[in-house]
Amino acid sequence: MEDTKTVETDSSNVPGDGHIAVADTLPRGWMYKQLKIGPWTLPWFASPKIQLGMVAFVCFLCPGMFNALSGLGGGGRSATDTSLADNMNTALYSTFAVVGFAAGSVVNRLGVRVGLGLGGIGYCLYSISLLVSVHKHVDGFNIFAGAFLGVCAGLLWTAQGVIMVSYPTEKQKGRYWAWFWAIFNIGACIGSLIPLGQNIHSTDGAGVNDGTYIAFIVLMFCGAILALFVCDGRHVIRSDGTKVVLMQNPSWRSEIMGLYTTIVSEPLVILLFPMFFSSNWFYTYQQNAINAAYFNTRTRALNGFLYWLAQIVAATVIGPLLDLESVRRTVRAKAMMAILFSLTLAIYGGGYAWQKKYTRADVVQPADGGDFQPWDWTHPGYVGPMFLYFFYGFYDAIWQGAVYWIMGALSNSGRRTANYVGFYKGLQSAGAAVMWSLDSKHTSYMGEFASNWGLLLGSLVCALPVILLRIQDSVAIEDDLKDVDETLEDVLRTDVKVESALKS
Repeated sequence: MEDTKTVETDSSNVPGDGHIAVADTLPRGWMYKQLKIGPWTLPWFASPKIQLGMVAFVCFLCPGMFNALSGLGGGGRSATDTSLADNMNTALYSTFAVVGFAAGSVVNRLGVRVGLGLGGIGYCLYSISLLVSVHKHVDGFNIFAGAFLGVCAGLLWTAQGVIMVSYPTEKQKGRYWAWFWAIFNIGACIGSLIPLGQNIHSTDGAGVNDGTYIAFIVLMFCGAILALFVCDGRHVIRSDGTKVVLMQNPSWRSEIMGLYTTIVSEPLVILLFPMFFSSNWFYTYQQNAINAAYFNTRTRALNGFLYWLAQIVAATVIGPLLDLESVRRTVRAKAMMAILFSLTLAIYGGGYAWQKKYTRADVVQPADGGDFQPWDWTHPGYVGPMFLYFFYGFYDAIWQGAVYWIMGALSNSGRRTANYVGFYKGLQSAGAAVMWSLDSKHTSYMGEFASNWGLLLGSLVCALPVILLRIQDSVAIEDDLKDVDETLEDVLRTDVKVESALKS
């Protein structure tokens, strides 16, 4: 069995969160050198702030651009043929779901840098397949690219989640999530501006041009390269002088055991699974049933820009509030759930009023034998759905931020949170795969909307016991080390049993 040991936290008591306060305790080496520019002292390279910033820009360039393409109602031929987008995304999220459950163990074993780098490759291939589909029918290649991206994205998002949830101190988790989410969604905003600028004079419902896809491919490739410069968690030292709890040289067996002990050590985390499952369910409805179905190309691009801009606004508002030191964390958790309940009722109540206006049959365009003319932003009445789409994006950011914050409040261990994030991304993708599959079967728009609203409200009810019983004002380091010790005991016990059986 491989040598396994726990990385202990630094025992020195270091005041505050300032970088200068821990300068004397940092190890030697270029990763821990601090650069001074005038009156400012920059963080060391292996600090959570720098590492999260790098990961944010990787996501800015890879999934951020992917979100911009998806926000147009697909891409390539799928921008005008939503059945292809349905099939590609069903393949993507199906493999994502399968890989996601084990991705925490894979990332623990291979490191966050490898997970991020593989993710960038998948996004590039996906965009290339969309460009090819504009000129030739290559459905097999498109679906393979979607499935391959699911594998890669499972690793990328799990690695990202580990960094975002476990690297900051307990007092910084909301702010770090806000910084990441804002930078990541700036990528989606810029990605939406690319097709908007290139199709600014197009008032029909046609897809975007080749230059748009080429720009996305180049940017995604840059993201994959940037991922290679991220350092692994064992090198990271927080701003309070502590290190991330990890296992050095974990074996595959210990990682499989870790999945089991994650559930055993925190069984109530299962009650968060409905919240995980529903967290990407609504994208299909919003992107296909509203944006792709009702608006022309340039208006879809504008809607996409506003959707991702709303995410930035929401992140900058909710992130600092989640870290409000004048309010106990247990109180913040309860307030967060009350806000989510209220927003779910208010925003989706407005969504119900909009969805009553049309069905699938009402928005069949001339190319498909209908007579519906997609709306442009100059159309009377556009302001209403524009604001609705904006607030759908606003709500999405608050939902995702709440999920990440809850996982971070349950543990500071990089190892345990890797498994939490793996469960989150696996179930999230399973939900998305189911919804894309339902859309490919032409489920009614009102049926899709009702499933969104019902799932969101139901999952909040399921999550309440976790908020009320498990969120504490602080997590003791002993609790984070406990699951590592239990995993090692399980592995050693298994080895002894195997060795005894061989001897007998």
